[in-house]
This record gives sequence, structure tokens and C-alpha cells, in this order.
Amino acid sequence: MQREVVLEQVRLALIELFELDGDAVTETAHLYQDLELDSIDAVDLVVRLQKLTGKKMRPEEFKSVRTVGDVVDAVLPLLADA
Repeated sequence: MQREVVLEQVRLALIELFELDGDAVTETAHLYQDLELDSIDAVDLVVRLQKLTGKKMRPEEFKSVRTVGDVVDAVLPLLADA
């Protein structure tokens, strides 16, 4: 799957889940500082991404994720295995 498609799916998930302004959800936006997400929000995002990918993801795998782009980078390998 192309990176742009995954990025758009992640953006839409963030906007829907957390009622964020779409203009704020960019690839370089920091999840915690810019989008004001917390650790519970990160778990909710992981659950949503599991539904989108059909792959099991552990929340602890996302500890190094800082930006929306990092989320995309974490999801892409899961889709490559599909």
C-alpha cells in the first residue's frame, strides 16, 4: 500500500477519534505536543489501526512513535506482510 494512502487513513482516524482540526494533522505533527494526545489516546489509535490493518499491534511498539509520519512508518510494514 502506498505511503500516501496510509497517511490519509491515519489522518482520518486521528480526526475522527479525537475531533482534531484536519489542517493540524500533518505528517510532521507531533502526537503529544502538537495534537495534544496522551497515552490513553495512543492506545485508542492502536486499536483503530488494528481494525484498519487486520493486524495485531502492541501498544508498546508505539513508544518510539512521536509524529503522524512515525505512525505511518509503523503501519506500513504490517501492510507489507499482508
